[in-house]
Amino acid sequence: MQEITGRIAELLKIQQKQVENTLALLEEGNTVPFIARYRKEMTDNLDEEQILFIFKEYEYQNNLKKRKEDVLRLIEAQGKLTDEIVQAVHGCQKLSQVDDLYRPYQQKKKTRAADAINKGLEKLADYLMNCPKAGSVEKEAQKYLNDQVTSVEDALQGARDIIAERVSDDAKLRWKIKDSILNYGKLVTKEKKKHEDTEQVYKMYYDRTERISSVQPHRIMAIERAESEKVIAVTLDYDQGWLMNYAVRGITRNRLTIAQEQIEEAVKDGLKRLAFPSVEREVRAELKEKAQSQSIEIFSMNLEKLLLQPPMSGKTILGFDPAFRTGCKLAIIDSTGKVLKIDVIYPHQPVNKKKEAERLLIDLYQQYHFDIIAIGNGTASRESESFVADVISRNHLNVQYTLVSEAGASVYSASELARAEFPDLTVEKRSAVSIGRRVLDPLAELIKIDPKSIGVGQYQHDLPQKQLQERLDFAIEKSVNRVGVDVNTASKELLMHISGLNKSIAEEIVKWRNENGRFEHRGQLKTVKKLGPKAFEQSSGFLRIRFGTEELDGTSIHPESYKKAKQVLKLAGNHPLGSEALNKTLSQLNVTDLAAELELDEYTLEDILSALKAPLRDYREKYDGPLLRSDILELEDLKEGEELEGVVRNVVDFGAFVDIGLHDDGLVHISKMTKEKNVHPSDLVSVGDLLKVKVHKIDRERKRVQLSLID
Repeated sequence: MQEITGRIAELLKIQQKQVENTLALLEEGNTVPFIARYRKEMTDNLDEEQILFIFKEYEYQNNLKKRKEDVLRLIEAQGKLTDEIVQAVHGCQKLSQVDDLYRPYQQKKKTRAADAINKGLEKLADYLMNCPKAGSVEKEAQKYLNDQVTSVEDALQGARDIIAERVSDDAKLRWKIKDSILNYGKLVTKEKKKHEDTEQVYKMYYDRTERISSVQPHRIMAIERAESEKVIAVTLDYDQGWLMNYAVRGITRNRLTIAQEQIEEAVKDGLKRLAFPSVEREVRAELKEKAQSQSIEIFSMNLEKLLLQPPMSGKTILGFDPAFRTGCKLAIIDSTGKVLKIDVIYPHQPVNKKKEAERLLIDLYQQYHFDIIAIGNGTASRESESFVADVISRNHLNVQYTLVSEAGASVYSASELARAEFPDLTVEKRSAVSIGRRVLDPLAELIKIDPKSIGVGQYQHDLPQKQLQERLDFAIEKSVNRVGVDVNTASKELLMHISGLNKSIAEEIVKWRNENGRFEHRGQLKTVKKLGPKAFEQSSGFLRIRFGTEELDGTSIHPESYKKAKQVLKLAGNHPLGSEALNKTLSQLNVTDLAAELELDEYTLEDILSALKAPLRDYREKYDGPLLRSDILELEDLKEGEELEGVVRNVVDFGAFVDIGLHDDGLVHISKMTKEKNVHPSDLVSVGDLLKVKVHKIDRERKRVQLSLID
């Protein structure tokens, strides 16, 4: 246990006690969000990502320990365990290293070496590997002739097969080969003669050579996909000759021997036929795994930023789902998300009722006074944007518009959840509601959609789906709990992501509301079916009750800390929460002295003070809101060097895609983000960020724009 926790502490560069306490909390059934928010005194303020890493790494290290024990037991059962093997196995840091050490002792399927051993040629192989200085290899081989081995050459070939397999199974040699490939090898891609890449999507990989040590993860993903689509062939180029000589020297140790030729031939065969292909597959698998992990992390990070976009509180929104033939669907929703009006206009071809569409839009504005028009970015979006901007300008409407990603809207609109919510609406009209709600409260709306459909990743269809789903689920859980929810208005979909809750408990909370009305205080949660003491402990701090009978229920303060919080309020004069008088008094308190007086840790006290100062503060306030516009930008009007404002739609390994108001997002390549080396785009920008960008290059033919952040 201590060995494992010490290893994890070293990896995270934290104290071993932090790891031990975190594992103890997890063992007790506490969730990651609960530990991160309400047990800071035990973890010394570790965040959700660090806690998750500890959990995952502990699992891995336990599996590694168990595998070491299994391997040593299996080798011992064969009577071949030595102190050297024990030491080597205990020194392994990865499961793959343990498996490499076990390889020579593993029961194999029928191989040439196994066949030769069965024919009694193992001692001849030993003889050759002992590097005899005198005598005759052929004469020695004659001793092993029998009914199955009828010639000297057959005997020597069998011995060479045994040596070849021993060479291939040598763990240290395999590590040397892998090290050589990873540090000095090159990845070579060549175009295949016949393929279906008619649009030359993979053109840059038709003839490319790149150092393996510096190849970017997104290039690995592209190469893997191009190879799977049979567009390119992929090989690894490295110094096989040097490795062969290295392997020979490992046997001969530079001793002169009459078996030199046999050893060299056996080593060459063992490496070319067995070791090189095997290690190459391992290297390719490792590169792919790292690239996939990187893509999953980017997807998770982008999703988290998307979910944490601040809501447009108190606004009335017009959701605008663009289309040509079937018309643009409109949905007006109030500040609570309630649908006030559904309508359709036909401003585009082929119907082209632009005047009628304008008149209806103005009538709706005069009736409902919506503040923002949220336009979906799918088919006919730019035409709709042009229409909306023109109507706003010519009629001097006090309203702005924003473009909203439609990704996943159609998935939600056709779902059972959407049908239950809006049974009388068509799929397209539900989509307009979803688009509007994405601006009103992104978290509450996007939570209803499979995160893989939201479109903020790269190569997501090439990723291991179970691993991807787990990481995205964690991003959702982390985001929902950081924000918290109003237990009286939250949907089942939001509630089921709260710490300590699940789908069935969330359904019971909604059922309780429907039967009893609103929750007046957190204590009533204990009367909800299936919500036991542990679930209450884990969830109650994240479930807010505004304007209830207990004012602290509207804050992020956990019920277990109410007594201390009320002592603080009393010391501060019992001023109203969030009032200027209270904040002034609280700011003058000495946290260290007060913590000692209250017998409370400083982390919890700091959180209590923050909640008392700003009881209704939304975690999302720190991030940029949507980019609101009132006019339109055309590609023809764009000039190189022009400065614009845009919103980041997606972050990938090679840069960020930024919406500047054109049909397609512009790309800020990493080289145009910073002059510093070894920086990832996610270190500089996030999904939802508002940026000042400069137009670097315009490709009018392909309708592409390259942007720059570098002045």
